[in-house]
Amino acid sequence: MNLQLPQGLAFALRNVFRHRVRSAATLAAISLGVAGLILAGGFVQDIFIQLGEAVIHSQSGHIQIVRQGYREGRTRSPDSFLIDQPDKLKQELADQPGVQIVLSRLGFTGMINNGKRDLGIVGEGVEPDAEAKLGTYMRYIEGRALADGDSDGIVLGQGVAKSLGLKAGDRVNLVITLAQGAVNTLDFEVIGVFQSFSKDFDARAVRISLKAARNLMDNDSAHVMVLLLNRTTDTDRVVASLRHKLGPDKYEIASWRALSDFYDKTQQLYETQFGVLRLIILLMVLLSVANSVNMTLFERTREFGTLLALGDRPGAVFRLIMTESMMLGLIGAGLGMSLGCAAAWTISAIGIPMPPPPNANIGYTAFIRIMPLEVLTAGGIGLVATCLAAVMPARRASRMHVVDALRQGA
Repeated sequence: MNLQLPQGLAFALRNVFRHRVRSAATLAAISLGVAGLILAGGFVQDIFIQLGEAVIHSQSGHIQIVRQGYREGRTRSPDSFLIDQPDKLKQELADQPGVQIVLSRLGFTGMINNGKRDLGIVGEGVEPDAEAKLGTYMRYIEGRALADGDSDGIVLGQGVAKSLGLKAGDRVNLVITLAQGAVNTLDFEVIGVFQSFSKDFDARAVRISLKAARNLMDNDSAHVMVLLLNRTTDTDRVVASLRHKLGPDKYEIASWRALSDFYDKTQQLYETQFGVLRLIILLMVLLSVANSVNMTLFERTREFGTLLALGDRPGAVFRLIMTESMMLGLIGAGLGMSLGCAAAWTISAIGIPMPPPPNANIGYTAFIRIMPLEVLTAGGIGLVATCLAAVMPARRASRMHVVDALRQGA
């Protein structure tokens, strides 16, 4: 019997549809495994995307630029790392392709007093209207965000407000020590109380207008330039371009990922967990398909014996079985990819309410991201698992003695 292409493929395809029950069971195992991989992978990708956007749009922006040594020396001598002429640098950065907004921030540490007791804080002077465009993941649980006209307004992290029993409308004093040793203080009205992505940030953070911070610190400089880009995917390109343009000696240029150790550790954790899940699904598909193929081949032993008796070589029988398995894998992978994408669209239309991640304040609604590479990878895993599962049964069936094969089931 001629089992060469294309006759061999046609014969294998007829065999697949001839054993409908067994083929259906095998296809179900493959397609469910592939769909499971797509759903799990899309869920994990959504976690990465939403976590990254939360970090970007609550605190860091896409890129931050500071003077060399600022991150190590800001607690000891912040005045040594001021960016002189920040407006000139801001204009230079704003002209960079892909940059949407450039913001100046002036950092300070000090004490906040509610008239009864003090609390150590980490403060920032910010440009309120520009920060409102950046901080879309910041939620105000009381009051409102700062506006450019709030010269004596202050917003507090939830932890600061809770520790001092403050609410919108209360008055507080900020006290800081200048580099010369003098103590400066200003009175502020609490405008709002915010929740960001990080509990640790909210426990110490306060924000005032950049104008008020410069008045408080008696300078016209900035510590940090924050860039918000049009697309997060442009981050690495813009960082590389800025390092070439500004030079490595004067400024430190850091992406949001470099600034967020929590994000990288979370990504490593979930990638490891997903790798284990992918391995488990692969083993499940292998075992399910191997069991189905073994049972099918056992029932067809006399058929293979007949092929061998008619003159087909063992290699031809082996190729026939592997071709049938490959077709099952292709059909099952296609069904699984369709099922997985359909399930992902359905689940995403509803959303999955999620609690706040560890060390975070705000919950979110998760979705299943359909990533083309993940979908193709899942289909490939289903196909490879099916072919691998058929190798040993196919070898056994092709090496049987003709007499024993014909006697089987007689």
